[in-house]
Parts: sequence; C-alpha cells; structure tokens
Amino acid sequence: MTKFSFVSTILLCSLFLFQYQLKAQDTLRNKKDGNYIFTIKKDIEATEVQNQNRTGTCWSFGALSFMESELMRMGKGKHKLSEMYIVRKAYEDKAENYVRMHGTGNFSQGGAFHDIPYVIKKYGIVPQEIYKGLEYGLENHNHSEMEAVLKGMLDAVISNKQRKLTTSWKKAFNAVLDSYLGAVPENFTYNGKSYTPLSFAKSLDMNMDDYVFITSFTHHPFYESFVVEIPDNWIWAQAYNVPLDEMMDLMKGAMNNGYGIGWAADVSEKGFSFRDGLAIVPEDEDALKSKGKDNKHFSDAGAIKTGTQFDTPGPELEITQVMRQEAFDNYLTTDDHLMHFTGIVNDQEGNEYFIVKNSWGTDRNDCDGYFYASMPYVALKTINFMVHKDALPKSLKKRL
Repeated sequence: MTKFSFVSTILLCSLFLFQYQLKAQDTLRNKKDGNYIFTIKKDIEATEVQNQNRTGTCWSFGALSFMESELMRMGKGKHKLSEMYIVRKAYEDKAENYVRMHGTGNFSQGGAFHDIPYVIKKYGIVPQEIYKGLEYGLENHNHSEMEAVLKGMLDAVISNKQRKLTTSWKKAFNAVLDSYLGAVPENFTYNGKSYTPLSFAKSLDMNMDDYVFITSFTHHPFYESFVVEIPDNWIWAQAYNVPLDEMMDLMKGAMNNGYGIGWAADVSEKGFSFRDGLAIVPEDEDALKSKGKDNKHFSDAGAIKTGTQFDTPGPELEITQVMRQEAFDNYLTTDDHLMHFTGIVNDQEGNEYFIVKNSWGTDRNDCDGYFYASMPYVALKTINFMVHKDALPKSLKKRL
C-alpha cells in the first residue's frame, strides 16, 4: 500500500465514522429500550431544562424558555431569565384584579403566556441569578403555603369588615410576597453593568408587541381575535382564530423556519405520558391505562401509563375541527400546562412530532426533560400558542 492510499483509507474511515456518529446523535428514542425511533428534522437552540416543582407556574417557565430561545435566534446571546420575577409581578396585578372583581375573578398560581409580555412591558425582567424566588427555606419551588396565605389575605380584604378598603392591604400583600419570594431589586449588576428591571428588558431589545397568539375554535369567527375563555386568562387577553389546518401548517412552518413556539395544551389525556416521552392520540385509547395518581398541578400527567402504543408506534386518530371544538366545549380539553416547542422529529414510520421542552426537571423520564408530541395530539389538545409575528405567512398576516 502506498503512502497516498494509506492516508486516503484513513481519511475515508474517519469520514464514515463521523457520519455514523452524526447519524447516531440525530437518532433518538422516546425512552430507554423504546421502539419509537426518532430522526431530527429541525432542532432549535434552547436553554437548560428547569423544574417548576410543586407550583402552578408552568406558564412562566414555558414562556421564558421560549423567550430565551428567541434571544439566541436573534443573536442577542444566552440569558437565563427569572421565572419567579414574572410570577411575583403577576401576583401583584392579579391581586388587584381579584379585589376589584369582589373575589369573582381568578386568583391562583396559574397564568397564561400573555402574562409574560404583559409583565415585561410594564415591569421589566431580571436574570435568574438576580431573583431566584426561594426565600422560604426550601431548595425547590413550592407555592402551596404562599398561595393559601395570599388568597386568605385577599378574601379578608374583600369581606370588607370596616365597609371601606384600607390603604395598607397592598403593602401587606407585597410584604408576604417579599417574605416568600424575596424583595424585588430596584437596581442590580449583571455582566459588569448596572440595570433596573426595565432597563435590562430594554437592553435585551425584544419588542413584546412582535409576539402573537394563535388558536382555532369555531365558537368565534375565523381570522378575528377573541378573549380565550380559560380561567387563568385573568387579563382577558386575546388570540387570533384560524382554521385547524392553517394552525397546524403555521406551527410546522414556523418551526421549519427556525422559530420556536410557546405551547399551551391539555396534558390530562390517556395518551400523554411524560415518563414514556410521548403525547399521542391512539385510535384504540382503551388499550392505554393509568396506574397511580400524580395530580398536584399535573392533572394526572405524571401518573404511570401502560399500553403497547407507548412502546411502539401505532395508528392515531385523524383530528377534525369538530372533534377539537367538542373536546373544548365539554371540558375534555382544558388549560393544563404550558411548554416550549424546540424542534420536529420523524419516527420510523414517517410520522411527525414536535420536540417539547417541559419544566418538570430532567430526572422524570429518559429524554432529559423533553418529550415528543404527535401532530394529532397537538391538533386536538392545543389551547393556543405564542410565536413571533415574522413566522406568520404573508397571506395570513393580511387576513388577520
């Protein structure tokens, strides 16, 4: 063998090895030894998976994960933003709304994607390292006690024993928030520069008005906006309404063009199994069973699920606009959870799935805190989603 042929052989072997490693990196499974074999079609850069733990604050985790990816997409660097700062400021305005509504509005840990642009525009944002929101002696988030104390205080204010609201209830309310989450910094230093929450938001150079919310229901006209009737929509924010086929095309088109998506959906279905890394709508749903309960803010989504279709791909229902509407009208599709789409994969049968970044930590499944949602599941169970307006087709922009 000549020196040239020997070097050529080495280079050729190295090339084959590189291609094999690349293919291996791009092939994923839904779980260890699972028979869903996924090939990455599109993958969008995202920050590390977080853990909302025992809180109903997925809306803040999911939306800020989406915003963090948006910053990277726009070339503005990698930043870990504070979920608890958003939660804290939302609690303040949510409390005022609850009192003004004489207790008939919603006051809970829940929220919606709309809350994040609302808070950032009004109050700014801070990095997570500046405001962690853990001032109550625990290492992980747990808002059960805090929520009970806050709501009890507000209900006492509303009961109005002195026939007139005092001038101190807001100060008392914020003092409780300070005790549990920490006082909000007026000024802070980050990467060697001094900021206020509003000036830091301005430095990120993200226009919150560039983000739109899309849904698909027939109880309102298409191509118009309406207030989405879900309990956690306490600011009565609106979403644009489009037909189901257009909604799905928009989501897939946005992802394929490099835009992430903030996804609000129902995760209380038999076909949702975070442990198995899947969200599916099998034709034979009776073949899927749940074992145990885990309904603390998860709507049984953390329960153990069994069934052959969690192991191997099978046929799924074809979702129609009528099915989607009936599920929403009959409380079969509820506003359970908010997450972040970071890509698209195909299984070995050619079926497409969205890659979903969750906020339940990394140790509850074999996908490092991610899972895969089939197109039928997304079509049936999406409440609404958030995306940059530039991801919308020009023809749809005109109609909206």
